[in-house]
Amino acid sequence: MQIAVLLFDRLTALDAVGPYEVLSRLPGAQTVLVAEEPGPVRNEVGSLALVADAALGEVRRPDVLVVPGGPGQAALMADGPLHAWLREVDAHTTWTASVCTGSLLLGAAGLLTGRRATTHWLAADRLAPLGAVPAAERVVFDGKYVTAAGVSAGIDMALALAGRIAGEATAQAIQLGHEYDPQPPYRAGSPATAPAPVVAALRSRRDAILS
Repeated sequence: MQIAVLLFDRLTALDAVGPYEVLSRLPGAQTVLVAEEPGPVRNEVGSLALVADAALGEVRRPDVLVVPGGPGQAALMADGPLHAWLREVDAHTTWTASVCTGSLLLGAAGLLTGRRATTHWLAADRLAPLGAVPAAERVVFDGKYVTAAGVSAGIDMALALAGRIAGEATAQAIQLGHEYDPQPPYRAGSPATAPAPVVAALRSRRDAILS
């Protein structure tokens, strides 16, 4: 089972690494990091590089595709080689997944038309213009498409997907092995629970955060 994780310049690293850490533990998993060209790809602040093993043209029929998000997504919304590749591999995937604003890339490629999907809460209003049906949920399944909300939701998505692929016991073992038992110090992980001034501050910086 080949699992392809897309990389692009100025991605959010956890969007890719979180699902990778979970899905690479599946029995028989062969995980490949793929980008337009092989080599290092920098995160949005430029201080961390992930290394792509393969170019887009070298990965044609993955069983699972994971598309992360991050500010660099904004520069990739126009139809082009990446969109063509997404459509090509999606024709053969068993599962097509995204994290955060990665769902906007799937939408821009025409893959979420009429489908329920989620994304980072700051970008939720950008889903409908791309043909998707916005869902204010942390993880959304619609057919073979599974989308996760912002950043950390990618871990939840990957665990839920692992359960669909290999069964709940396997997914639970992966979760336990990672000791994934979130107990955050603040109730600020959602605009519904975070203090209003914090929400307002992020909203005021939305364009800078998303592009």
